Amino acid sequence: MSSLNTYISVQINKEDKEKATAILQKLGVSMSGLINMTLKQLILKGGIPFDVSLPKEKNELYQYFSNEEIKNMAKEISDIEKNPEKYKSYDNIQDLKKDLLSDD
Repeated sequence: MSSLNTYISVQINKEDKEKATAILQKLGVSMSGLINMTLKQLILKGGIPFDVSLPKEKNELYQYFSNEEIKNMAKEISDIEKNPEKYKSYDNIQDLKKDLLSDD
């Protein structure tokens, strides 16, 4: 590896730095190591080495459902998780399809 002979100084959000440092420690990588790897990949790929895009508006669910409908779905999912015995379950896809396609 070539010798390191220059410095970069950047200002970042303190909370972001703490979160990133905690993750990097678990990975055994220093912040400086991450920056060096990112720069090497930038050079090798000739561009930013990860996807940079604007987030979709809120969430795709909001395109199809109102806030009220999403809240109701979240409540139902929570109830299913807390009380699975109240809901029918299926051992195979055929039985699920049969129930979904029935007129009951």
